[in-house]
Amino acid sequence: MLSVSDPKRKEAFADAKAIAINMKTIASFTVNHDTLLPGLYVSRVDGDIVTYDVRMKVPNSGDYLPTPAAHTIEHLFATYARNSGYANQVIYVGPMGCRTGFYLLLRDSVSRAEAIRLVQDSFAFIAAYEGEIPGATRTQCGNYREHDLPGAKAAAAALCLTLRDWTPEKTVYESGNV
Repeated sequence: MLSVSDPKRKEAFADAKAIAINMKTIASFTVNHDTLLPGLYVSRVDGDIVTYDVRMKVPNSGDYLPTPAAHTIEHLFATYARNSGYANQVIYVGPMGCRTGFYLLLRDSVSRAEAIRLVQDSFAFIAAYEGEIPGATRTQCGNYREHDLPGAKAAAAALCLTLRDWTPEKTVYESGNV
């Protein structure tokens, strides 16, 4: 194990600092979070992968998804999306670290209208869900005790209202947000 005073470790730290200074800002950090509202947005496109920003909370408002509810949404959203008609086009479903929403990565063969419908259907499923949370056993989940189905259902119902009349044109961040 290298000690803090080890020359190799000091060299690694210096290299990391130099790399950090020259790093480009990632796309999601170029979005103006002070004006971003809940909705469904195309965050970025990388080759044939489209990253959707499933924004559930107003950033920096002090109102965030409670971790247990977000954890439950993650299990239900991922389970629903990966069992939908788009299962083979779903690359990833996961929470944002800031607890204001989720990322959904899909192949570009899924149209914007189909992505909207998938998210609407997923969150309607979550809002109405009753029963055991999929994948919430000790052997299936690294934090299986931290779930909140009622909280997940309430947050999902709120997003359902937001996305009720969502259109592909609305999936573009508003002017001034990028």
